[in-house]
Amino acid sequence: MASGEDDLIARYFKPLATDPGARGLVDDAAVLAATGSDLVLTTDAIVESVHYLPGDPPAAIARKALRVNLSDLAAKGAEPAGFLLTLALRQADEGFLAPFAAALGEDAATFRCPLLGGDTVSTPGPMMISVTVLGRVPPGRMVARDALRPGDAIVVTGTIGDAALGLDLLQGRAVAASDEDRAFLIDRYRVPQPRSALAEAVRDYAGAAMDISDGLAGDLAKMCAASGVTATLDATAVPLSEAARAIAGTDESKLARLLSGGDDYELLCGVAQINLDQFLAAAQRSHVQVTVIGVAEDGTTPPQWLGAGGPEIPLKMLSFSHF
Repeated sequence: MASGEDDLIARYFKPLATDPGARGLVDDAAVLAATGSDLVLTTDAIVESVHYLPGDPPAAIARKALRVNLSDLAAKGAEPAGFLLTLALRQADEGFLAPFAAALGEDAATFRCPLLGGDTVSTPGPMMISVTVLGRVPPGRMVARDALRPGDAIVVTGTIGDAALGLDLLQGRAVAASDEDRAFLIDRYRVPQPRSALAEAVRDYAGAAMDISDGLAGDLAKMCAASGVTATLDATAVPLSEAARAIAGTDESKLARLLSGGDDYELLCGVAQINLDQFLAAAQRSHVQVTVIGVAEDGTTPPQWLGAGGPEIPLKMLSFSHF
């Protein structure tokens, strides 16, 4: 007789396991055919009340759980191969699981990243979803974060700070926004947009890359420290959405909040000047917005963020930290 866990898996997640290597989720493991590529593995967990709020829609939670990992793959120049899913649930709730599984299946198809297996467990709470994504790159071609070199252009995708403002709005912190801007910013917090379309360009033209999960300023500092360089950044060049600009205006203290806020899930790249035009052209063909915000330099001092007219913007906090 099948257990309740077996029934749950068969009902909601077996339909997502479309890769033959998943074996219909009837085994304890999956198998991926070797293709001569390097495997790239990354994992991220999202926890209720830490990475998403208890009232967030199940579909949004599913999309965030997969997409934050796909963002890591894109930063490594990797193409998705599949993912493993671990769910820690308080109860097997149809009202949660049906829309969660439907959205997860849609994203798995959209990003060509099928479910390969995983685990389901019960917990008294909080709920937790952990995803491990596997990707492929040609041998020796994974793009690392510790290869930033002096003279490299510092480039970011998309817009920065939207998710931090969306979280502020959801948590009732004082942010004035129109209904349209409020909806946009909350969606940017709940549903990241992994720049998977840019993975090939990252692999071909970027010397160093990582995804921005904990905040642009902090993640850039990590990249610089790992590479043994520093950088000078033009804070006024950081790309902001119209919604974020309407809130931040020219207030440098508010801009500092956007630079250090988490959940952007955009890409941060170091691109040699000789490759920059090709990278920008490839991004345009991929319909991904990219912006040059500074340059890497010799030195080991912290990166310097310059405001309008040149004075440095002091950042009290560089990024989100769990501890």
